Amino acid sequence: MFRTNTCGELRLSDAGREVTLAGWVQRSRKMGGMTFVDVRDRYGITQIVFDTDNAELHEAANKLGREYVVQVTGRVAERSNKNHNIPTGDIEIIATGLKVLNKSDVPPFTIEDDTDGGDDLRMKYRYLDLRRSCVRGNLELRHRMAFEIRRYLDSKGFLEVETPVLIKSTPEGARDFVVPSRMNPGEFYALPQSPQTFKQLLMVSGFDRYFQIVKCFRDEDLRADRQPEFTQIDCEMSFVEQEDVLQMFEGLVKHIFKYVKDIDFKDPFPRMTWADAMRLYGSDKPDTRFGMTFVELKDLTENSGFAVMDSAPYVGAIVATGCADYTRKQLDQLTDFVKRPQVGAKGMMWVKYEADGSIKSSVGKFFTDDQIRTWLERGDAKPGDLMLILAGETMKTRKQLCELRLEMGSRLGLRDPQKFSCLWVIDFPLFEWDEETQRYYAMHHPFTSPNPDDIALLDTDTGAVRATAYDMVVNGNELGGGSIRIHDAELQDKMFRLLGLSEEDAQYKFGFLMNAFKYGAPPHGGLAFGFDRFVSILAGLDSIRDVIAFPKNNSGRDMMIDAPSQIDDSQLDELCIRVEIPEKES
Repeated sequence: MFRTNTCGELRLSDAGREVTLAGWVQRSRKMGGMTFVDVRDRYGITQIVFDTDNAELHEAANKLGREYVVQVTGRVAERSNKNHNIPTGDIEIIATGLKVLNKSDVPPFTIEDDTDGGDDLRMKYRYLDLRRSCVRGNLELRHRMAFEIRRYLDSKGFLEVETPVLIKSTPEGARDFVVPSRMNPGEFYALPQSPQTFKQLLMVSGFDRYFQIVKCFRDEDLRADRQPEFTQIDCEMSFVEQEDVLQMFEGLVKHIFKYVKDIDFKDPFPRMTWADAMRLYGSDKPDTRFGMTFVELKDLTENSGFAVMDSAPYVGAIVATGCADYTRKQLDQLTDFVKRPQVGAKGMMWVKYEADGSIKSSVGKFFTDDQIRTWLERGDAKPGDLMLILAGETMKTRKQLCELRLEMGSRLGLRDPQKFSCLWVIDFPLFEWDEETQRYYAMHHPFTSPNPDDIALLDTDTGAVRATAYDMVVNGNELGGGSIRIHDAELQDKMFRLLGLSEEDAQYKFGFLMNAFKYGAPPHGGLAFGFDRFVSILAGLDSIRDVIAFPKNNSGRDMMIDAPSQIDDSQLDELCIRVEIPEKES
């Protein structure tokens, strides 16, 4: 064995023991006639002391560089200047032996929690980045959560069943990643966006309760909470209604919060309809850690002669508590924020409700103080508050107001990553209309069951039909979502027709599922949690990238192995593929 103990194991009770440690040199310090070397492994850091009593050993220690791999023997001793920031800070090792197992080049960035390496550099040398304790801690959290999720679901009678990775392309929603088949020239597999149809087939097969912690793939534009490959906690249950699913997986989420953060949610999670979420927050994943819900003002601003408000179908506002002292510069910064292309507003209006009860407003020449006071009264504003107002097309403006609300929440310190607010969003629309293609699309997927109360509206008022669908939202993040599925072949066929799929197209894409439903499909439903997102939320991170061992960058590239990359012509020939790269526009 290269070691008797790890670098995070020894304590004061081990004083006097002869031990052997192995790990990487974190740093070394020369003080007088002594050299102190911190040796690190996955478990922690231990300080090693080399003194001039052994000149040869001391000289060898002085030649050690950062990230050298070493084996050290010595005696555990009580440390005179204790370091209370690390678990091993009460002891040190008085070295009696040193062996360099491997030298290291100078690393391209410091292997510290507060590193000097930028994102691209750290991703290129990800194997070094993973040595940092903060990144390693994220993966340890991921490991513990995966095991606990499996234990919990096993205790509830769920079976983990693997489903195929090479499947049929059925593009609905995000683009598929496709894989050419050498044995079937001109034909392609797709990588699964989720195991949706397979888990439904498992319900038809009588498996009753299925789960899988599974890789999924979507070829879509990336952002902080997206990667081209990601991991879901995928679950399905038979003989259930929506309430059964919500109770089961609310239990799982509460269990994991207790296990990881020792947070005990006693009360049921609140439930909010999609319509209310959009009306009050402008988002189907509202951050409910703070208030600042929308105030609708359209009826109070009509016929003012102010074209911006008169012509707008929607006028909405938020009230920021205690912000009436915002300077003109701060208000201009907020106006610039809402004008950013990512937000898309044309401008912003504001009302300051001064501490003395007076009013200042950017639209004061169009409205009297008494008129503006009615706005403040509707928003329950108090002296010292600031009202921020946007106007325009209803859904678009609500989304813009949502971005402004989140920005104000961040500025006011209301989005504490260590505070958690969970809720269910329910009663989503079953369909969404696309103006460009002039057709309905499934808001979730084509297997989502309509609300039983709305089935009669499928032919007469298609856009008003609600789905039996639900999302779990935590701190403004969609942690997961699911639905009760259509298990009736006739209703599923009707759904395909409403989505513009001909009988031939539906049979070609989903015939295997429709045929399976003919053989006794049980009522079933389920949910999939974003596992990467779940870990990142509990780790207090904004991005899922640091909870994935080897992530891609925002261009979908693996900077470390330089993928994607070109392949040999001989491989293309075997696959009967010819590549044509379009010329870049000048």
